[in-house]
Amino acid sequence: MSNSADDRLRLLIERIERLEEERKGLSDDINDVYTEAKATGYDAKIIRQIVRLRKMKPDDRREMESILETYKNALGLA
Repeated sequence: MSNSADDRLRLLIERIERLEEERKGLSDDINDVYTEAKATGYDAKIIRQIVRLRKMKPDDRREMESILETYKNALGLA
């Protein structure tokens, strides 16, 4: 590789490394919020599920809930 290609590769790798560090920091911050929620008396596992549900499109969420109800009924859990 030429020097300019080497430099470009190095810059890309350094950029990825910085972003990985930022992601780790954000992940730690998110975990701190879940810990705070738990300390306040909230169920962190349920909050995680709510966050996951809120990310879903409404139609996808309704479909998943419908299938879940079908499975629960089939297993006598409803």
